[in-house]
Amino acid sequence: MDQSSMFRAIPGVDETKQRLIDYDGSFAACPRESLRCLITAYWDRQRARIRAGELTDPCELALALHLPGLSQFLKSHLAPQLKKVINATGVVVHTNLGRSVLSEAAQAAVALAAGGYCNLELDLKRGSRGSRYALVEELLQSLTGAEAALVVNNNAAAVMLMLDTFCRGYEVIVSRGELVEIGGSFRIPAVMAKSGALLREVGATNRTHLADYAEAIGERTKALMRVHTSNFRVVGFHARVELAELAELAHANHLLLLEDLGSGSLMRFEQTGLPDEPTVQETIAQGADLVSFSGDKVLGGPQAGIIVGKAELIAQMKSNQLTRALRCDKLCYAALEATLRAYREPIRAREEIPTLRRILFSAKELKERACALQKTLSASLGERFDITLKEDVSRVGGGAFPQYDLPTWLVCLKPGDISASALKMALLSTDPPMLGRLEGEAFCLDPRTLDGADEALLVAVLRQAWDKAHSAQ
Repeated sequence: MDQSSMFRAIPGVDETKQRLIDYDGSFAACPRESLRCLITAYWDRQRARIRAGELTDPCELALALHLPGLSQFLKSHLAPQLKKVINATGVVVHTNLGRSVLSEAAQAAVALAAGGYCNLELDLKRGSRGSRYALVEELLQSLTGAEAALVVNNNAAAVMLMLDTFCRGYEVIVSRGELVEIGGSFRIPAVMAKSGALLREVGATNRTHLADYAEAIGERTKALMRVHTSNFRVVGFHARVELAELAELAHANHLLLLEDLGSGSLMRFEQTGLPDEPTVQETIAQGADLVSFSGDKVLGGPQAGIIVGKAELIAQMKSNQLTRALRCDKLCYAALEATLRAYREPIRAREEIPTLRRILFSAKELKERACALQKTLSASLGERFDITLKEDVSRVGGGAFPQYDLPTWLVCLKPGDISASALKMALLSTDPPMLGRLEGEAFCLDPRTLDGADEALLVAVLRQAWDKAHSAQ
C-alpha cells in the first residue's frame, strides 16, 4: 500500500485520546494540551516508521494494538524526571544519586518551608526586613568556634567568593600538590582564575615545606591557601606543612590563611577505621582565617558551601555583589538548619543523620542485615536467583576518605538464565530504578545504603527487572 494511504490510516488525536482514557482512566486527569502533544508525538514516530518502510500494512496501525505502547509512552513522558532511586551500591555519599540523604527532621523542615510562606528575610523581633544569612549563623558559630559564618550554594562558590572578595588582582600561594580537580573536570586553578586571583604555585607534587611558602611571599601576595586533598591521597615520600605553622607565617606577614576543606566534617570517624581527618572546628582553632566546606557530603545536609571564620572577613563577603548570585534558597536553609541542630548532640546526630549512620554501621550490623535480606529474597525469588552472602567493602563516596574501605557484607544474586549485566540494565528502568554493583557473575546489594522502605521494595523491583530482562532477550 502507498504511504499516503498508510498515513490516512493513523487514528485522529481526539479519537486516540478518548480511547486512551477508556483504556486507562488515569489519563483523564492529565492536562488536555499535554495529552494532545504527546499523542501527536507518538503518531509522528509511527509516521517516521512508515517513511522508513517499517510499517506497510494498515492493520498495523489499529488503535487497539497501540494502546499499551501509547500508554507506556505517555507515562514515561509525564513522569517526573527526578525520581527516587534505590541505592544498593554501598557508596554512602553518591554524587550521581544526589549525595547525602536528608534526615527526617530536615525533610520535615523542607516540607514546612515549601508548603507556605516563611520568615526567610523577616526579622520577627522587629517586624522588619531581616537577613537569610542569620538563620544558621549562630548554629555554625557554636558548632565550629568561628566568629561568623556565611552559606552559599556550594563549596566551589564558597572558594570563588573568598578569592573574589580578598584576592582579586593579587597572588595566592598554594602548594603544587593541592591543585586538585573536583567532579566534572572543575579545577582549583580554573576557579582561582575565574575569581581574578593570581595563582602562585610552590613546592613539589609530593613535598612542600614552610620555606617554600616563605620564599614565595612578595608585594603582590594577599593570602596563603590550603586545599584539603579529600578526594585523593599522596602516599610514600610526602610532606605537607602543618596548618598552625602556615597560620603563623601568614599572620606574621599580614596575610590571610584560607582553607578549603572540601568535604568537611564536624566529627571524627576513628571508630570506623577511617583516617584522622581534620574537623572544621580544629581547623578554625589552628588559625585559619576562613574555612570553606560542603554541606551535602560528610556533613549529611543539603547542597551548600559553608564559610566560617573571622567576623570582619565574613562581613566583607556578605557585602560582595557576587554573594547575591551565589545565595541559597529557603529550602536549603531549612534543611541545613535542621541538620546542624542535630550536631548539638553528637549521639543524636549519629542516629538521625543518614549519612553519619551509614558510615558508622559496623560489620556485625551489616552482616545481620544482609542475612535478613538474603532470607527475604530467597523466600520470594529463590527460583530465579542463586542468593549468597559475601564479605566485602563499602565506600564513603563524595570525594571523602579516598582509598579507605568500610567493611560490609553483600547479598549476591546470580540470575539463572540471564546475565548479571542484563539484570543491572533492566533495573535502571524499574519503578523505582535500583543501582547495585556487579561482582563477577553476580549482581550485588550492599545493605549499608538500603533503608527499611528500600528493602520492602526489593522483591517487586527485582521481579520487574527479571521480566524486563527476559522480554528483551
